[in-house]
Amino acid sequence: MQFRQQALSKLQSPEQLDLPVRFARPQGLLVLCVTVAVMGAACFWAMTGSVASTLDAPGILTHSRGSYVLQSPVAGQVTEVLADEGETLPADAPLLTVRTEQGDKVVRTIDPGRLTSVTATIGAVVGTGADVASVERIDGPDDPLVVLLYVSGGSAASVPVGARVDLKVQSVPAQQYGVLRGKVAAVGRTAQTQQQITRFLGDAQLGAQFSRHGRPSAVLVRIERSEATESGYRWSSADGPPYAIGSMTPADGSVRLADQRPIDWLLP
Repeated sequence: MQFRQQALSKLQSPEQLDLPVRFARPQGLLVLCVTVAVMGAACFWAMTGSVASTLDAPGILTHSRGSYVLQSPVAGQVTEVLADEGETLPADAPLLTVRTEQGDKVVRTIDPGRLTSVTATIGAVVGTGADVASVERIDGPDDPLVVLLYVSGGSAASVPVGARVDLKVQSVPAQQYGVLRGKVAAVGRTAQTQQQITRFLGDAQLGAQFSRHGRPSAVLVRIERSEATESGYRWSSADGPPYAIGSMTPADGSVRLADQRPIDWLLP
């Protein structure tokens, strides 16, 4: 009853117009102004700003014409190996001597290039069509190196031609000598099978490695040249490593993709 009487007396009392009006405290106004300013700056940045993104992919140093696997045209026993790994050979150069029922036959190279591996050894028995060597196609020792990155099929479409690429070479300590500089020269729009990668690189293990997560697309990266470094290529450090880098060396690439406005992430 006491609370009811107080409520009734309050309703019957005249309005208290003589009391001062209470406005927001200064601290509250400061918080409101800061919030509005931050929201305005965020909206302005979302409309006019840009965010850089990168795409990482494994790859390998090679030459632009790739390699080929040399197969024996005859069956028999290998009696002689006529070239050493790393040697540059012309087309139709003798590589192996194979003893057959019809006499000794010579296995020769198809195209000029550098002999990267010989799988057939003296005494080994090979069949017709057996893989005996891998040869990297080059016209001479001064042919420039390129890097092939193998990007998952769904990400290749986002890679623009001309994009900058940083390449971490496995044989070069990045903390000491930095990374290679390059640019995207071409993007394969068709995903490659393990067999296609093997044929181009001349190495079945690399074909399996680059396709273990599915069929990738090849991205060709041209390495920037420099006469100021021992390797002949441009590095993020001033001099780069004090030695040359070789073909068929693994390298991991970081591709700089096109900048995006933050608001594009919100729009369909």
